[in-house]
Formats: sequence, C-alpha cells, structure tokens
Amino acid sequence: MTELNTLSKASPLLIEQFELGPMANYIYFIGDKETKEIVVVDPAWDVNFIRDKAQEAGLTIKGALITHGHPDHTNGINKLLETHDIPVYVSKEEASFYKPIGENIIEVDATFNLDVGNVHIDFLHTPGHTPGSQCFLVNGNLVAGDTLFLDGCGRCDLPGGDVETMFDTVHHKLMKLPDHTMIFPGHNYHHLHCDELCNQKKTNPYMQMDNLHAFINRRLPR
Repeated sequence: MTELNTLSKASPLLIEQFELGPMANYIYFIGDKETKEIVVVDPAWDVNFIRDKAQEAGLTIKGALITHGHPDHTNGINKLLETHDIPVYVSKEEASFYKPIGENIIEVDATFNLDVGNVHIDFLHTPGHTPGSQCFLVNGNLVAGDTLFLDGCGRCDLPGGDVETMFDTVHHKLMKLPDHTMIFPGHNYHHLHCDELCNQKKTNPYMQMDNLHAFINRRLPR
C-alpha cells in the first residue's frame, strides 16, 4: 500500500493517489483543497483505508467516479455506500455485465462534467479496454484508468474489449490533448507514478504506432 500527494501545496486542486489491493490498483481523491470536497475514483479493495484517509484530512466524499466496470476497480462501491449516500458516476456505454447496479448509479455520457467545490472535471469517453471506459480531465491532469498506462495501454482481449476502438481512442482522443497533460494511470505498472503526455509520446509504444495493423499486432500478439 502506497500513497502519493501529487500536487504542490500551492495548488488549489487536490489529487491524491493511493495504491491498494493485490493488483496494484491506483485509487484517487480529486477535489478542492479549500472546500474540502472530493470524489473518489474507482473505490476498491480497502474501503476502510479510503474512509479513514478522507476523515483524517477533514475531506467530505461527495461522489465516486468509475473509470470502467472491472471488479478490481469497483469492488468497494457497495461498502462505501453503506456509510456514504453518494452518486456513483458510470458511463452509460459500459457493458451491462460490468456496470454496477443500484439507485446510486448515475449513467453519464461523453459530454458530462462535474464540479467538486470549485474544481471542474470533464468526463472523456475512451472505449477500447471496455465499451464504457472513461477518463477524467481536471486542470490539465488526466486520470486515465486502464485506458492508458505509463508506457502501455489497457488490454483489449477481455469481454467487451476492442483493439481497433482502443487505437482510435489513443490516437484520435488522447494524443490530441495538450502535451503538458499529466497522465495518472489506473495501476502501478511503472517506476513512475505519473508522467506528462509529451514524454509518453516518446516512450509509450502504443502512442508511437500510427498504423492500426502494427498497433493490433503489438496489443494482440499471436
């Protein structure tokens, strides 16, 4: 279990990254340092830790954002809802067999955005790993789930995955973000915790492949 406060103390934006669980998942707090309001990205594995960290810092959990419905990113939702009656934002495009259910689930589209205190979060639909994968863009920072890793991208061979769609997401959506965008991945698969997009364009093989067939051959090797 590791934690990382990724922004300077001078910034009004709060992004905190915690590594939890046996699959090296990253769970995030995103919010406003002044109002102390936050959302939790992908609550999973150790909900007591998540609640305790928020309480220790005097933070109020106002919602949960789900990058995609795989269990390692969602297995803490129900336990969190036992103590926090909050909305849980999931893409309406997510496969039904992955989508969490319940009255707290809010299905959103690619135009959705959310204010947490004075912090504005844009939702980006980034399918490929799953049909409803989404990333969260806040003040030049992208919380990317399993869509984009540091020097990698999400698997496309699981149910609901699609390698051609992933190619489109990487090259026609994420590559077009500003170069200074800071990428925060969904798992700790790298010696860095986050990295600028401009660096990933140089080191991430999936961002260097502008040819669909080459992308497919690397992502789905025979």
